[in-house]
Amino acid sequence: LKPGERAEVLTFASRVQVLSEVTDDHSPLNAAIDSIQPSDARTSFAELSRSVRSIAQSLKLPLTVHLFSDMQQTGMPPNFNDLRLNADVKLETHPLVTKEEPNFAVENVVAPRRVFDNKKSRVLATVAGFGAHKEARTVTLSLNGRAVESKTVEVPEIGRATVEFTSLDVPYGRNKGEVRIDSADSLPADDVFYFSVERADPRPALYVHEADGNGGLLYFKTALDAAGQSAFDVTPATVDQTANLAPSKYAFVVLADVGALPATFENQLKEYVRGGGSVLIALGHHSLGFGGKVPVTGQKIVETRYSGREGDRFQVASWLDTSHPSILKDDRWDDVKFLRAIKIEPGDARVAAKLSDQTPLLLDQQIGEGHVVVFASTFDNIDNDFPLHSSFVAFVDQTARYLARMDNGPPSVMVDSFAELRDSKERGAAVDVLDPKGERALSLDEATKAQNIQFTMAGFYDIRRPNGRNELVAVNADRRESDLTPATPDTLSLWQNTANGTAEAEAASTGDQKPLSLWWYVMLAVLALTVAESLLGNRHLSVDSEAA
Repeated sequence: LKPGERAEVLTFASRVQVLSEVTDDHSPLNAAIDSIQPSDARTSFAELSRSVRSIAQSLKLPLTVHLFSDMQQTGMPPNFNDLRLNADVKLETHPLVTKEEPNFAVENVVAPRRVFDNKKSRVLATVAGFGAHKEARTVTLSLNGRAVESKTVEVPEIGRATVEFTSLDVPYGRNKGEVRIDSADSLPADDVFYFSVERADPRPALYVHEADGNGGLLYFKTALDAAGQSAFDVTPATVDQTANLAPSKYAFVVLADVGALPATFENQLKEYVRGGGSVLIALGHHSLGFGGKVPVTGQKIVETRYSGREGDRFQVASWLDTSHPSILKDDRWDDVKFLRAIKIEPGDARVAAKLSDQTPLLLDQQIGEGHVVVFASTFDNIDNDFPLHSSFVAFVDQTARYLARMDNGPPSVMVDSFAELRDSKERGAAVDVLDPKGERALSLDEATKAQNIQFTMAGFYDIRRPNGRNELVAVNADRRESDLTPATPDTLSLWQNTANGTAEAEAASTGDQKPLSLWWYVMLAVLALTVAESLLGNRHLSVDSEAA
């Protein structure tokens, strides 16, 4: 620093952090620099530029920014305008890397999030070489610190290779998995990719139907089995058998084209839903005898919409809300034929699907803390042919997981992502979170108030909630950070010159402007008045002549 100059120290990754005050004292500035530690966050030069613009606008003084970085090309934004600097900012870059460094990384791992049987699971890993020559790498799959299987793969020059493991035997509980390659470069942090997998028993689900039919039970169970994970154990029961059943024992309840329910059971269902439980209701001809209302929700049944099987006399799902969890991953319902549907008044329910005559087909209503999803047709291949289509499997699987609140997320997330810690019922209850170092990630105040947590480092986060929904979250650094290719000198030069462009634009907008001469506009106005006066005079002369 020259006499009279002041400075502050900033660090940045995906966000900018101020490490010192603006000062001319070297001691705190040096201490701030000495405190800098590497992180697992992704580089964002756009975020740095945004912060520098903000500082320049607040100080209203010329700034010189000295940037020390490896200048990774992947840190540059897609829109170059995001790098724009103010006119009074001078950027001086100090590249710590001048040439591309070869680097191998475990780029991605595909593994199950949960398993519900004793079958061995499949894990697929992708190994990438960035700026590297063709080379063989040893890839090892481990679970809870124990090596399960190792394979050798040849990674092509500046390319990728995949490795498949089929021998993952998952024990009960939450498990820490990882795929690792032998280290062969200067960046060992991306030589391992973390994932979590949980082994649990299938959750029970109750399927209620009328005694004179099973309401499509076979199709429903087959669809769940076809989903491939056997996450639910479906227990069938007739309406008469529900009087002694407690809905609270089940992950969700299905009412498959039922008539009148025992009063005790329906009241229990309502309490079950208000407390956070979920019900799936399929409507058919039995539903019409329920006093003209949908069970649990009380929505009014308006009429039956029937189409014959002859010719093209059927309805199709003409509109789907692809953001709804029941439809999210499979919206191919175009070829499903609906011969009969029960039209109901939606009320305040969310309509997620409509037939071609605008009859609501799928509705989702929140009651208290729970949900009731109503399907305005049946699951028995009588009122429609939905059970014969592959989209039925996705619909049943996704709806069951949604109603059971079974997180079907990925086995790992990226650094800087967020996770929800509590729902509205758990306000004030403490949530304990251990970070990858085994330290508490939340203060005492945050443990009782924080709604979310942001994952700031790679490794495993152990989240322990008061309702027993404990979770082991695997976190990995963004693999775009594994490409160490530096930005070109031309790119850095263009970035530095954005301030010059701003300066020229500001000079043009605030520079001296010649006074605007008004004589030309005055002459036009006089000419217009003269013409108008002449026309008016001629008109009066014409009138006087005719009168004479």
